[in-house]
Amino acid sequence: MRIGVIGAGAVGGTFAGLLAAKGHDLEVTARGAQLDALRANGLLLDGGWGEHRVRVAAGATLVERPELAILATKAQDAATALAANATRLDGVPLLVVQNGLGGLDVAHRELPDSPALGALALFAASYLEPGHVTVTGPNPVVIGAGPGADRPLLERVAATIGEALPVEITDDIVGAQWTKLLINHVNALPAVTGLSVQEVVADAGLRRVMTASMRETVRVARAIGVRFGTVQGVSGAVLNLIGALPLALGEQFPRLLARRMGSVPNPGSTLQSIRRGQLTEIEFLNGAVVHAAAEHGELAPVNAAIVALVHEVERTGSFVAPAEVVRRVPV
Repeated sequence: MRIGVIGAGAVGGTFAGLLAAKGHDLEVTARGAQLDALRANGLLLDGGWGEHRVRVAAGATLVERPELAILATKAQDAATALAANATRLDGVPLLVVQNGLGGLDVAHRELPDSPALGALALFAASYLEPGHVTVTGPNPVVIGAGPGADRPLLERVAATIGEALPVEITDDIVGAQWTKLLINHVNALPAVTGLSVQEVVADAGLRRVMTASMRETVRVARAIGVRFGTVQGVSGAVLNLIGALPLALGEQFPRLLARRMGSVPNPGSTLQSIRRGQLTEIEFLNGAVVHAAAEHGELAPVNAAIVALVHEVERTGSFVAPAEVVRRVPV
């Protein structure tokens, strides 16, 4: 199949490498040093799913019209990337692989004639250097139907992706996205402090702040009628408990997430963006909770304070001490 991957970073590069290794015809978009490396030497993908060196067509935008497109840019870059490739993508099925909320809405707004599917990349991958992506956690991809996509299309896309990496189908992609959003709350405080996820969770004050942001998210979701899906073994029942339990008991959840990561320090994707001098996806992560709450007349002060701290680090380039974070977030 002719497949276009828009955004060949860690996630997009993983999809491109594995699908190309299975014989699919891949074209990818990239920028700067990554684009130069892909054109010169191809893509090296190694780690959890083996080592693959593949040659893929690469450019700033797609040249050919694909049969399936995969959007894997950062959430804040999605609209611009889709607009730049609109002439090649109109009517083409689009698999949106992004953290946070709102990706399917953006895709449908930019390409209303393209059936959209949502995907959650549960695998962990790192873009170590131009042209080189390493899979550090070989976990499945969860796929569900979005605007304009029916069950037969969902199953066809899942079968294609499933040739290259493990796939799970969900009947409620929005509920699954909210669960993944809550799990991704581990990313914000590392970006604020410069610490790894494991170090943040090990700090009593920061762990309390993280738990408070998760509890607030559960309460907002319940207030606006969201039903959490099961992702990475985390069920809606577990998350509803976080919303009801005292903070001291709810802290066991971030402890569990940190243990699952193992002993290798995990910076989280938001801190990786900070270190590269890029704007982060925070408005689509903790910020999405703030926006969803406001749209329904609710408040999310813990998440709002965390979002403000991440933007401060983006603006100043200076991390915030843990004690100062605890002082400034209203737990």
